[in-house]
Amino acid sequence: MPLVQHELRKLARRHMGRERAGHTLQATALVNEVFVRLIDGERVEWRNRAHFFALAARLMRRILVDSARAHRYQKRGGGAVTVPLDESLVVTPERSREIVALDDALEALAAIDARKSQVVELRYFGGLSVEETAEALHVSRDTVLRDWRLARGWLLRELTRQGG
Repeated sequence: MPLVQHELRKLARRHMGRERAGHTLQATALVNEVFVRLIDGERVEWRNRAHFFALAARLMRRILVDSARAHRYQKRGGGAVTVPLDESLVVTPERSREIVALDDALEALAAIDARKSQVVELRYFGGLSVEETAEALHVSRDTVLRDWRLARGWLLRELTRQGG
């Protein structure tokens, strides 16, 4: 258990490093939420280490996307844009919008090609190597590399089109 927790904390810190400044969720809380969801979930047959971490990465992504969506649609103001009184202040876009845009683009990619979406999820969110991703998806290393390259290009085009 300590080894798994250590690996999950590394994964969570990597995820949290991509989040907006001042995010209320901490890496430890993210790991704890993943454990709660894994325990409360249906009984899962873990095939191997890569399969376990792939599911953990997917859960982390879902938790962060849910948090980003909740942040955007808070009770006070919802999706309204806050306009500062001092126009000289520069307002930067929130990271939560980027996370939601990426999630939406990944969902669109999954509708077109589920495996390419899974490759992105495992490599980017799960931090798995090419070999571990190939093992988790039961495909060759070359297939993972090809899917990774094509998916990144597709996502870049899609996010650019959305203004993300």
